[in-house]
Amino acid sequence: MSEGMDYRKAGVDIDAGEEAVERIKGLARSTFRPEVLQGLGGFSGLFAPDFKKMKEPVLVSGCDGVGTKLRVAFAANKHDTVGIDCVAMCVNDVLVQGAEPLFFLDYLAMGKLVPGQVQEIVSGVAEGCRQAGCALLGGETAEMPGFYPSGEYELAGFVVGMVDRSAIINGSGIKDGDTVVGLASNGLHSNGYSLARKVLLEEAALKLTDFQPGLGVTLAEEMLRPTTIYVKPVLGALDKFTVRGMANITGGGLPGNLPRILPAGLRAEIEIGSWPEHPIFAIISELGPVRREEMFRAFNMGIGYTLVVPEREAERLVEYFKKQGLSAYRIGRIKSGEGLVKLQNL
Repeated sequence: MSEGMDYRKAGVDIDAGEEAVERIKGLARSTFRPEVLQGLGGFSGLFAPDFKKMKEPVLVSGCDGVGTKLRVAFAANKHDTVGIDCVAMCVNDVLVQGAEPLFFLDYLAMGKLVPGQVQEIVSGVAEGCRQAGCALLGGETAEMPGFYPSGEYELAGFVVGMVDRSAIINGSGIKDGDTVVGLASNGLHSNGYSLARKVLLEEAALKLTDFQPGLGVTLAEEMLRPTTIYVKPVLGALDKFTVRGMANITGGGLPGNLPRILPAGLRAEIEIGSWPEHPIFAIISELGPVRREEMFRAFNMGIGYTLVVPEREAERLVEYFKKQGLSAYRIGRIKSGEGLVKLQNL
């Protein structure tokens, strides 16, 4: 006599899902702030922000994913860093407004739920939250057979931050003569991976396990290096400097992101060569070959975050970040003109 059909035979393992939740409860708890009112496992997360510390608190939200960088994680079977990328992409965005990230939610969907793999992925999410100082308040783990191939998954995140209305940074105060200070990226971060994979893994047929001259690590280690989280040092700078605008340098690079904060009638002139470019960009450009203009449109090219400050404060700001362990450079200036980015010495 047939035992009949059940959820497990349909591809969804409820027991594995419950095991995964138990494995990640401690990871989430390690990120909790005093404002968190309950642990993981309820129908929703509770967070009680201290609105009294601001005159007019404003909530700031953002969401993002990891993109096709996940394909590299699948191929390398390494899943403990992409969670950091997911957090970074979200918290660096709300930071642009001057907001402190408060709590984070993740969404993880996969073809077959393997508790150990879930734990590995969420360990990265928790590490990203600790670096950003926000709580991993909850999330969703969905097993979706027939939708994602076994071993593959999608990872996205959502963050809520807070800033006092009078302290919101939106670029409106940027002036002709201001200086653009760039904070170094540590490599590709999480953008341009469709092009990077096409050039490195398909056209050049490089292997992820290969040790790459000029990089000092294997290609997998380089391509899975997690995105830098700039939250804590930048929040510290906001108390000490006149920051008039900030931009997170993600998809679109410097030419695509700086114009988003420039007032009408102003443009940014960026001096190529005023900062060192990570070797991975030269490798991609040469193997492609990929034109320099396209490289700057697809990748961060060594600058992951920018701040616009009065010229008189620029050098002190650079020194401040160096003391925080972040390489920073004066990379350009604000000039009269339309809201574009002009790349000098390209």
